[in-house]
Amino acid sequence: MAQEDVFKKIVSHCKEYGFVFPSSEIYDGLAAVYDYAQNGVELKNNIKEYWWKSMVLLHENIVGIDSAIFMHPSVWKASGHVDAFNDPLIDNRDSKKRYRADNLIEDQIGKFEEKIRKEVEKARKRFGDTFDEEKFRETNPRVLENQKKRDALHERYSEAMSKMDLAELKQIILDEGIVDPISGTKNWTDVRQFNLMFSTEMGASADTASKIYLRPETAQGIFVNYLNVQKTGRMKLPFGIAQIGKAFRNEIVARQFIFRMREFEQMEMQFFVKPGTEMEWFNQWKTARMQWHQALEFGADNYRFHDHEKLAHYANAATDIEFHMPFGFKEVEGIHSRTDFDLSQHEKFSGKSIKYFDPQTNESYVPYVIETSIGVDRMFLSILCHAYTEEQLENGESRVVLKLPAALAPVKLAVLPLVKKDGLPEKACEIINALKFHFNCSYDEKDTIGKRYRRQDAIGTPYCITVDYDTLKDNCVTLRFRDTMEQERVNINELNGIIEEKVSIASLLKKLQ
Repeated sequence: MAQEDVFKKIVSHCKEYGFVFPSSEIYDGLAAVYDYAQNGVELKNNIKEYWWKSMVLLHENIVGIDSAIFMHPSVWKASGHVDAFNDPLIDNRDSKKRYRADNLIEDQIGKFEEKIRKEVEKARKRFGDTFDEEKFRETNPRVLENQKKRDALHERYSEAMSKMDLAELKQIILDEGIVDPISGTKNWTDVRQFNLMFSTEMGASADTASKIYLRPETAQGIFVNYLNVQKTGRMKLPFGIAQIGKAFRNEIVARQFIFRMREFEQMEMQFFVKPGTEMEWFNQWKTARMQWHQALEFGADNYRFHDHEKLAHYANAATDIEFHMPFGFKEVEGIHSRTDFDLSQHEKFSGKSIKYFDPQTNESYVPYVIETSIGVDRMFLSILCHAYTEEQLENGESRVVLKLPAALAPVKLAVLPLVKKDGLPEKACEIINALKFHFNCSYDEKDTIGKRYRRQDAIGTPYCITVDYDTLKDNCVTLRFRDTMEQERVNINELNGIIEEKVSIASLLKKLQ
């Protein structure tokens, strides 16, 4: 099945099973805005809990804050967002649609990479265990040809982006024969810059109102509070400040479901270090963040680092952790060495000293910052994309199952009475009432037991408990495991211990030690 078709099924599954709804759907929706439904919000909260505890619980020198969405306008002037927070956009005159020029070119680069990947996979199937991928990549003519085209395009694109040469970006699009996916034509306008910040007004009347912005990132809320946290918490370098919060960007080209939205959520940690030690900490956090992702056991080959060739004006090192989505490897987390740019800018624009006094060296200086920034929505999507599985069973039937990490699953346990009579529903409710203080439990008594299993599979519930007539006699239930569909008889008194071991966030955190 084509990856595009798989992705369409995942999007449809999200709506059908209560994970993600189009926002304001009864009014035909609002482009690139989505609502998290009853199962989606549970999964999202579990992702945030996993991240938060991995930062704040496991590190004595990292604390959290929750800063306001509205900030003084000078914050965004100091950070550079007012003057430089732009995307290069291009319009197709025939479809009247607008696109990010850099995304069009990156997609073209991705097509060459996909052709190489397909050649490698065909050869792997042909040669089996004897396949030498490295040698194949170095000798196969089709791979070499596509690699040469990919590298030449990438080099040209990187140079144009580093100079922000808008004319060259358009020329690349024309030379590569990139067409509008809607009209199929190459009738492009010139590339121009577009600022991404949402603005509004704050004040009691139109005459006194001042222009402010919805924050385009959460990081600045940490930077302007850095000294407050340091002093009140008596923090010593190195230390970090973590935050989870909403950010807003007027994405003209929002696409790929919840991957790129106008309202999104970030999990960011800014780690303050002594100047000169930043590269050591940058590499440490690269390792730590990749370990956090791989603890979910999605396979190391589904992740890769992508080092930035064009660095932001504030950075001296940057890399992305990319995950293999159905539409290619895409960024889910960024790790940046931001130098002292942000703190120095806020010191300059505010006129207030925010230097750190180092008691060991008896000197004051502006710390350097290592940033880890992960999109909650992108993380949510990557988990769903990996978890979505269509299986053909031995009996000829098929099932759709979300093989979510048990600790992140929205519902941990479903209790199902075999029939709706003879005291079985009452016994099932008794079990839920005992376990609901520990896990998010579900009760379902409608349809056959097989159909109920399928519903729980579709939302990723790790365990199902069936209450039958024998339960009333021996106080035992049938415990079913989602991934294997195996079943075993378990005493009700043992359920809490069995399930807790697998579904707690602690089970993930222990892998990080």
